[in-house]
Amino acid sequence: MKGPMSEDSRFPVVGVGASAGGVPALDAFFRQMPADPGVAIIVITHLRPDRESYLHEILARYTPMPVTVAANNTRVESNHVYVMPCNVTLTIDKGILRTRELDPMNRERKPIDIFLVSLALDQGDYSVAVILSGGDGDGTLGAKAVKEAGGLTLAQTSDGSELKNPEMPQSAIAGGFIDIAVPAPEMAARLTAYARSFDNLKDTVQTSREQEQAELENTRREICAILAAHSSHDFLGYKTMTFFRRVRRRMQVRQAESLREYIDLLKEEPKEVTALFHDLLINVTNFFRDEDAFRALEQGVIPRLFEGKGANDTIRIWVPGCATGEEVYSIAMVFKEHIERVSAVLKVQIFATDIDEAALAVARSARYPRALLDGVSQERRQRFFRIDSESYVISNDVRELCVFSPHSLIRDPPFSRMDLISCRNLLIYFGPVVQRHLIPTFHYALKPGGFLFLGSSESLGQHSDLFATLDKKQRLFQAREHPAKLPRLPSLSGHDRSPALQDGNKSTRETGHSLRQIVEARILDQYSPAHVVISVDADIFYYSGGTGKYLEVPQGVPSRQLLTLARKGLRLDLRSALKECSKRRGPWFGTTSPWKVMMTNCSLSTSPSSR
Repeated sequence: MKGPMSEDSRFPVVGVGASAGGVPALDAFFRQMPADPGVAIIVITHLRPDRESYLHEILARYTPMPVTVAANNTRVESNHVYVMPCNVTLTIDKGILRTRELDPMNRERKPIDIFLVSLALDQGDYSVAVILSGGDGDGTLGAKAVKEAGGLTLAQTSDGSELKNPEMPQSAIAGGFIDIAVPAPEMAARLTAYARSFDNLKDTVQTSREQEQAELENTRREICAILAAHSSHDFLGYKTMTFFRRVRRRMQVRQAESLREYIDLLKEEPKEVTALFHDLLINVTNFFRDEDAFRALEQGVIPRLFEGKGANDTIRIWVPGCATGEEVYSIAMVFKEHIERVSAVLKVQIFATDIDEAALAVARSARYPRALLDGVSQERRQRFFRIDSESYVISNDVRELCVFSPHSLIRDPPFSRMDLISCRNLLIYFGPVVQRHLIPTFHYALKPGGFLFLGSSESLGQHSDLFATLDKKQRLFQAREHPAKLPRLPSLSGHDRSPALQDGNKSTRETGHSLRQIVEARILDQYSPAHVVISVDADIFYYSGGTGKYLEVPQGVPSRQLLTLARKGLRLDLRSALKECSKRRGPWFGTTSPWKVMMTNCSLSTSPSSR
């Protein structure tokens, strides 16, 4: 058996899902397909286990490509078609088809989802999902997985005549998981163009010529500048290949022939900037994603967080990059279960943040299609959800633990005094420079002894001194006490853009903090009074340590307003001090309050007086 394919020899693998009424759609799909589209095609249908299928013979009439019944341990080849046999479940692993006999006592009812999810996991951005006509929601979860993995998703629409059994493609389209919705005959041209785009991307991004690399970097910066102007978010910290793969996806959806043509499109159409922005956010999330990791969290971390805490205590959790909220609610459920199990009376607050307002709106609605609950046990469905038509809605006792708020890991100050941070499968999309800054950011945001929960492909990198490893396999870490806090928050936005924070190839961009910065940071942290840095509108940019005597986090939506966070006894005098300082445009020393305020340019820094 051959080993895994090399990057240069890879090609897109297309999973085609069809159900009731699917043969006419398959006919229309294959009749327009050339003999050499540059892809492998696997056809998944709903088959009765007690009847032999002749679908492979039918499809062979419609296409010049070889059509065979998928057999176990078959490596897929480009320009070939494979048809799922009856009475089995079909998946793919390392480019090899795997069949498993159906359990007659527990027959899987969603073979399209099963295959497409395995395809997304195996092929990543080389995966393609095609959803043709069918009578249920099978394929929706699979299309979601493919899109999250960076692949392409297509769904059938009417060509003018009434579409028989449209429920399957309509479900995937309604979920927002489809890139291209077109009639079946138009899909062939889209797929062949998509296959060609991979070779073009390799030639573009992997060029070794210095001049072409410089041109590519300028192109990336131009696109990032358009995105930043439109959204106030900067994507320069993204990995270059990841960035251009997402750009290529949008180019295929919009049928742009070149990067220059696509940039012109971005300049002309704000809606396309929004579409690229959402594509770059990579909202990969599922309920209880990776059961073993959640089991490790339940058994190894949650009981320790409850130790020694009473009714007046609060466990604070931060989930950055929360996307549409599935993982947030999963964490809330396991905490709720532990509260009930040990009859605890303390509070749990989960602060869930993301830069994607549309994803946050979905999370706040707490409403999910039935197809997205595959990872949720029947017991949890009954306990934590209510059914509303075709959707499952999170129960109020779980929702009340969670607060969803817009926040950028790169641009905004971190939260503080957290007991647990769950940031799973987000760091892998950032370049190494941003990754090196985010791990200290998490350490800064945690209480001493707080816990960090990362994704299976993520690590602490060079910052292993900041954390003790609790479970290496499941990526659970505990913050060590450490004298160094962040000398400044990492920023990739606005005009304060340090070359050391950008993801590039030059060695100067790979340097971390200088020795001088580290020494200064430790001296400031150890000997300076507690302080915050704010804007002229009193929005907090930065916290030092030791501010708990003066600031507190109120209940409700997270805030960065100094006057909102200030303890009640300080608010009146602090408001007066800020107004006086703004009026004088210089230092002001209060006579009735233990505060002194200094103003530098447009930033205010406050600290307690030494008197």
